[in-house]
This record gives sequence, C-alpha cells and structure tokens, in this order.
Amino acid sequence: MTHLPERIATLGFGEAAEAFSSGWRETYGGAIASYDVKIGQTDGQAKLKARADGLGIRITETIADAVAGAPVIFSLVTADQALVAAQNCAPHISAGALWFDCNSCSPGTKRQAAETIEAAGGIYIDVAVMAPVHLKRHQTPLLVSGPQTKLALEVLDALGMKPALTGETVGQASAIKMFRSVMIKGLEALTGECLLAARRAGVEGEVLQSLQVSDPGFDWTARSAYGLERMMVHGERRAAEMREVSRTVSELGLPSRMSDAIAEWQTQIASLGLESGNADLGERADKILAALSADKPMP
Repeated sequence: MTHLPERIATLGFGEAAEAFSSGWRETYGGAIASYDVKIGQTDGQAKLKARADGLGIRITETIADAVAGAPVIFSLVTADQALVAAQNCAPHISAGALWFDCNSCSPGTKRQAAETIEAAGGIYIDVAVMAPVHLKRHQTPLLVSGPQTKLALEVLDALGMKPALTGETVGQASAIKMFRSVMIKGLEALTGECLLAARRAGVEGEVLQSLQVSDPGFDWTARSAYGLERMMVHGERRAAEMREVSRTVSELGLPSRMSDAIAEWQTQIASLGLESGNADLGERADKILAALSADKPMP
C-alpha cells in the first residue's frame, strides 16, 4: 500500500481528527468516515455533523460502520478510551488494516491495545502527536514506533504527514510523549496555581514582571494566558493524559506526585465549563477565580 488508501476511518472527531482531516482534504480525495460518541448525544450531534459536513466527512452511527473494510484507521479518542476503542473495533477491522494509535497513553496501555488489534489481524502502530494540532494540522510532528512501521510510514508520507521513526517497539513513541507531558502540562498547572493566587492577591503584575526579569527569553504573560486557555478548553483531555503519565511513571518504580497533582488541576479547571475566547490573561484568570468561588473553595 504505497499509494493513498481509498478509504480512511477515524475514531473520534474532535480537535485532532478535524485538524488532520482538513489537511488531508487538500490533497486526498478518498472517502473518510468517522465515528464519535457524540453521535448518540442530542446536544452534541448537530455540531458534530456540521463540522464533519464542512470537510466532506461521513459520520457513522456505529463503530463497525466506520472501520469495517477500512485499510487505514486513526484512533483519535481521549487517553482513557484508547484501549476501549481498540477492543470495540477489533471484531470489525479487516486483516492487514493499519491501526494508527495516536492517543496519549502509557506504553503499557499501548501494548495492551496492540495485542488486541494484532490478535484481530490488524497492524498496530504506536503514534505520538508532538505538538498542538490546530497549527500545522496533518503536518503536526509525529513520532512512530512498532515492529511493522515501513508500510505505516509510507502511508503517512503519502497523506502529507510528518512522521519520524523512533524505534521498533510499541511504547517507545508514547513514552517520549508521556515524559514530555510532565513538563508541558506541568507548566500549565503551575501557571494556574501561581497566577490565580497572584491575581486574587492583587500582585500578578509584579509576579509576572519578576519572572520576566529572571527569564527574559520567555514571554511569561503570553505563555501564562495560553496555559490557562489550554486548561479551560482542553483540561479534561489533558487530565486523562496525565493519569496515563502517572501510570507510566509508577510502572518505572518512581513516585508520580507531580503527575497526579497536574491531573487534579487540569480536571478542576476543565470541570468549570468555561470558554476562553479572545480574553487576555487577567480576564481568563478572573473567569476561573469567579467560577471557583461559585463552585467550591479550592482544596
């Protein structure tokens, strides 16, 4: 399969699937089908179909309808659903189908998913998405690992994607993503604790100024505003990823104290159900502080 597949399936049609699909549509004219759990939710169904229709994506009513007969399948669900998605799809995939597991999961979870897909005759590929997808869409940098990556790399290249091979073992790509996330999501959580407390105390300007002087190569105001936005809009998904990070760290015999705390912060901010819009750092902080006060005292 060195040419473009006639059909692609995605599991999940959230930010990543929509970003990838919009990029593929610039050069790929084949059929794309997607299954997302929101198809069964009255409040999310209309928005889901509207986003998909704009890209010529067919939203299916069942998982089986999406993946049956598809030679290429991208799993783009939340971290806590990655193994479940593999288990639910395994009875319906075709022999030789490429299963690109792009979810932010622990190496252990990826290996379990690989066993499930390979037992069903599929070819499992461990993929780590290494940057926010809304910027470069299908050309977002990817790390790829697994014992059967040659064909996978050919397909990804044909789709205009940007994969880099990291090894022949399932879990290598995901391990890199896991440990990177401790730092990336950890900075977001630290931003939340630092800037929200400073804002409530009325000294955030002085704190930001001090940080800027200490590290002038880092735009602390812009980065802090971005960190709050990530937690407000994507905190639930990021918390699920951090729970997988905690599992990864624990499997190595190390304490996962920081990863656990990051997951708690991401969960709490996400649970407020706030939109960030075009608000600046102060406005975002005020939204969160007001919602926290109305919800319950911070632990």
